[in-house]
Amino acid sequence: MKKVQQFIENQAFGVCTRLGEMMDIPTSHIRIFFIYSSFLAFGSPILLYLVLAFIRDVRKMLRRGRSKWYY
Repeated sequence: MKKVQQFIENQAFGVCTRLGEMMDIPTSHIRIFFIYSSFLAFGSPILLYLVLAFIRDVRKMLRRGRSKWYY
């Protein structure tokens, strides 16, 4: 079961995990928040999630020193 959870977290950008680590909140609570708020706000938290995933991915690339912004 842990392998499945790790696979899903790696494929889903790890945004909830990172937010949970930063705020000392269990990851499951953050995921439930995104799910419920998506239903209540007609999907707008999904946009927030994707923006956070994009920012996290760009920061990870910049830390490695290889940026895709340059040819």
